[in-house]
Amino acid sequence: MNLYPAHPVLLVDDEEEILASLRVTLALAGITNTILCPDGSAALDIARDREVEAALLDVLMPGRKGDEVLEGLLNLQPDLPVIMVTGVDDVDLAVSCMRKGAYDYIRKPADSERIVSALTRAFELRTMRRERHNLSAGFLNPAPPKSAAFNELVTHSPAMLRIFQYCEAIATSPEPVLIMGETGVGKELLARAIHNASARKGEFVAVNVAGLDDQAFSDSLFGHVRGAFTGADRARGGFMERAAGGTLFLDEIGDLPLQAQIKLLRVLQEREFYPMGSDRPKPLTARIISATNRPVDELKEVQRFRADFYFRIATHSLTIPPLRHRPEDIAPLADHFLAQAATTYGHAIEFPARVLELLGGYAFPGNIRELRAMILDTAGRSQNGQLSLDVLAEKLSQIQPARQSGAPDHVFSNVPRLPTLKEGSEALVAEALKRAGGNQRRAAQLLGVTPQALNSRLKRRSSSSV
Repeated sequence: MNLYPAHPVLLVDDEEEILASLRVTLALAGITNTILCPDGSAALDIARDREVEAALLDVLMPGRKGDEVLEGLLNLQPDLPVIMVTGVDDVDLAVSCMRKGAYDYIRKPADSERIVSALTRAFELRTMRRERHNLSAGFLNPAPPKSAAFNELVTHSPAMLRIFQYCEAIATSPEPVLIMGETGVGKELLARAIHNASARKGEFVAVNVAGLDDQAFSDSLFGHVRGAFTGADRARGGFMERAAGGTLFLDEIGDLPLQAQIKLLRVLQEREFYPMGSDRPKPLTARIISATNRPVDELKEVQRFRADFYFRIATHSLTIPPLRHRPEDIAPLADHFLAQAATTYGHAIEFPARVLELLGGYAFPGNIRELRAMILDTAGRSQNGQLSLDVLAEKLSQIQPARQSGAPDHVFSNVPRLPTLKEGSEALVAEALKRAGGNQRRAAQLLGVTPQALNSRLKRRSSSSV
């Protein structure tokens, strides 16, 4: 008999009748690989010795409490999805468990469909985390010693993993970095990750320089001495002084006035700056990272960027691709933001497969920031922990650009040579897997087939290519 899943599901409860009932319920749903534990200490011993696929954990037990066992399990297996189960209706306890890393929270008595649904989603999350780990191992091998600095940037994209590898290589360099990319792709988050990977002792200080005139720029970055100008009744340090020994992040550098560019250029060349009203320089010990959401070539063409200034601030440079160019990131990012929503609203929220289909057909001009706002807003309107598809569909229909007249009727209208049925089906399967982040169950739902049918097709393709 083949057990499912490959690694066991840990069922932890001090009541043997409940454990026996859970085992039968899960077996009827096809989840046959389970381990029953009457107490938290036994659960920790098992997790210490073998990999577990998911855990169903009672909150209130004699001896070790459920939230303590939760922390122990996650210390042993950080990627383990743990579902908390309790007969107490306590919102504070639920929120506390979610903040400690619980994947879901179920109240007793829970119906079998709710339990099976929660575990099925937990298996999908486990698979996704393994795939992300394998991708990281493949692209960042050997793993850089400070790779944990990039954990907050959720991605399955090979292009993003190559960017992380580049950032690891330049993290300890004192030279300036220019990060380019559209609004909402995560430029500041990446800049912070570079700072954390650099192990610099000073602060990470972020400044939006858009709209600053010459005096405001000088005062903000360099500071001033007492009496430097009317109203300067005391000395004030600028952001460069505050970021000493750390990183100064200058956002929207493309909107910096030309005169301010000249001043910053000199500071970068001489590695020193003058507070306003002072004739004594101070050393620049901060590392400068800049960002712009406008293409550098465009800025040069309209004479908004001095060439010498660009070459000085872009000793190291990179471009973060927009979300529409990495659709494989939609699924893991949506999961990540749903987890944030669960913490915010104090309860777990279901993730119907139809959500991925809706999101996958949208271009996201606002990129990750737009996706996050969309998920959190939709989650806030959810009913009974169920993400509202109607709300999401309505939101997308309001912002989705109208179809232009004369546009092609279907995807093959402008293709010179029609693909064969085999070529078309292979491309369709590949695209579904890409949009689902490699998760076969979700890809099957997007294609309208069963997971078994998709798995069978993939096995046939694999055997025929040998």
